Amino acid sequence: MSRASPLRHISQALTLSLVTASILAPLQASDSINKTRLKVPLAFTSALPAVKSSILWVADQAPIISNGSLQIKTYEPGKLVAPFEILDAVSTGKVNAGFAISGYWAGKIPAANIFSSVPFGPESGEFMAWLYYGNGLKLYQQMYDQAGYAVKVIPCAILAPESGGWFKQQINKPEDLKGLNMRFYGLGGKVFSKLGASVSLIPSSEIYPALERGAIDATEFSQPAIDQMLGFHKIAKYNYFPGWHQQASVIELLINNNTWQGMHLSQQATLEALCKAAMTNTLAQGEAIQYQAMQKNEHERGVTNLYWNSEMLSLFETTWQQVVSEESEDPFFKTVWDDLSAFRKNYDLWQRHAFLPRQTGRLAE
Repeated sequence: MSRASPLRHISQALTLSLVTASILAPLQASDSINKTRLKVPLAFTSALPAVKSSILWVADQAPIISNGSLQIKTYEPGKLVAPFEILDAVSTGKVNAGFAISGYWAGKIPAANIFSSVPFGPESGEFMAWLYYGNGLKLYQQMYDQAGYAVKVIPCAILAPESGGWFKQQINKPEDLKGLNMRFYGLGGKVFSKLGASVSLIPSSEIYPALERGAIDATEFSQPAIDQMLGFHKIAKYNYFPGWHQQASVIELLINNNTWQGMHLSQQATLEALCKAAMTNTLAQGEAIQYQAMQKNEHERGVTNLYWNSEMLSLFETTWQQVVSEESEDPFFKTVWDDLSAFRKNYDLWQRHAFLPRQTGRLAE
């Protein structure tokens, strides 16, 4: 038998070394990345479906995908930071991240309302199109930068339409709104204010007690499957649709700038990819579970599901145009609104041709 060539042994050893290195390289690279641990106070209780399918899901997946280099721990509302204080806390470094909705800061930054929801559209698909493939994300970040907040913003959940509100009595005409005390969110709340209601914005944990003691006569918060967990059906027996004020709702993950800049590129990419996946997750889950809650409300809880009559919807839309005009006095609000409006004008060509017509003009039962 002939002896193997020394060159053959060297070649085999080199091949084995290269294969071993290719297997171990990702693990070694991961081991060399400094671990990042995000402490994320929540603006909404973790029991709600949208939170479970978004930031809690992201927190579960992050260490798996990052091979342990990215850890996320969430905290219930008020445990570390009160819901309305999350932006300031993240910006100043009191906490290094937070999960909230931008409309909570609209008192300081008027344009923040646009990035969470817009009355009478856009719906979720169009909203994401503008964010990811229009100027939405760029303007979203610019809004925080120019307002002096040291945060990185990442959209991390999106909900399809909300309900149009929970009321203790039916609302059939404009006069029925006069003098009502309401909890209502964002730009839709400004519409109700102009129509004679007294509107306040309070965190989810305070809504039911306010309804129970009569401090408010009506409220909105989210979709039926989420609202049922807050117990509105026990007191307010009229649930109106459609949610003209929030046809889509975006929830944000905020990261302190120093924390974000200190993260490895792969950790940043992991977080952004997971949040984009969470947008899909929350949208899909939200669409799958609403009808059960509506059925239960109507058949077991004594709730009447109502569709806003045409007079009220027309009034809301007309009043909304007045609100837009007033809000556009803020220069950056106008910049964002003009950009979104231009995008929607172009998108309308696709929308009118691509989608089946919808039933319109439904009257309240």
